[in-house]
Amino acid sequence: MSMAELNQIGWDEFSGLSSIEKAPYFVENGRSFHALVAQQFSRPMLEELCALATCVRRTAKTREGSAFLQQQLFDKRAMLYFAQPSSRTYLSFYSACQIVGLQTINVRDSATSSEVKGESPEDSVRTFSSYADLIIMRHPAGGFAERIAWMLSNTSRPVPVVNAGSGKDQHPTQALLDIYTLARSFENSGGIDGKKVAFVGDLKRGRTVRSLAWLLTQYQGVKAYFVAPPELQIGDDILKQLDAAGMPYEISRDFAKVIPEVDAIYMTRIQDEWDVDNESSRVNTASYHFTKEHLNILGKDSVIMHPLPRRLEIDPAVDGDPRAVYWRQVRNGMWIRAALILSIFGCDGAVRDYCKEHQL
Repeated sequence: MSMAELNQIGWDEFSGLSSIEKAPYFVENGRSFHALVAQQFSRPMLEELCALATCVRRTAKTREGSAFLQQQLFDKRAMLYFAQPSSRTYLSFYSACQIVGLQTINVRDSATSSEVKGESPEDSVRTFSSYADLIIMRHPAGGFAERIAWMLSNTSRPVPVVNAGSGKDQHPTQALLDIYTLARSFENSGGIDGKKVAFVGDLKRGRTVRSLAWLLTQYQGVKAYFVAPPELQIGDDILKQLDAAGMPYEISRDFAKVIPEVDAIYMTRIQDEWDVDNESSRVNTASYHFTKEHLNILGKDSVIMHPLPRRLEIDPAVDGDPRAVYWRQVRNGMWIRAALILSIFGCDGAVRDYCKEHQL
């Protein structure tokens, strides 16, 4: 299967597939056309994107390099359609577009579009695609980005779609920046292979956790720890995928016990925007907060991560510790998203050649 075959399958059949089964439809010749689910990224693709992100990061350090990057896609336009509140992801993508020269047009609130007149979201995005060469979208409805990708692939002008957050199910580009952060953090200690990663907090509804947990199956010897109260523990659907991939994991309620055992701790906030009847307030999560005292039992080469925004789950007193890499994560997001955009448009080779020529 390939992206070209997305216009040869009906929506009802396609929507009934699992994420693993859908993934090949978004990739063509080893390169993503749409970027929609974590399951579409193989290890070679991840390694190539991480290497390209490093090229972009190093190239952008000079005025000459920055001008070169901005020439790559100066003739293209990106639509940033964010129908769900976002500042971090929106600005990360906006900055990534600026780095590679993409002009941007924006809709950050569906209340400002013709949806308030009764237009369907599908028709709104179809209209946006007439003005843009790339759709970057965040939407509260799970699977909506996939529907848009399928719809646009069945038009005379297919436009790539990048999923910037889809309901409670997927956040693939967050997972890409998390992988890049892990790769950078462990570049002098064997990389991601063989590492132990703890996910802590609201794992039931955390789309970043769902996407990153899958990407970790692409590495050898990785073990996951899912640390949460029972009400917020990781879903069986994710565990079944990990079982099928042969990745070991442990389910735990004892955060303090897990801290000294792992190489990376991925903290998450309570996702109460998905609450029904304010159920999150009835769950005591105080024992799942990372405190300054926990630094004493954390491995000296381990790292603390967080997709942000945070609330109480990490004490701000931890921020100054070199093992706290969540601010690096934010900046890494800009580089890996720039790399992804370059790859989608086939400009990655030119950037790699520039890096090689300038010995970056």
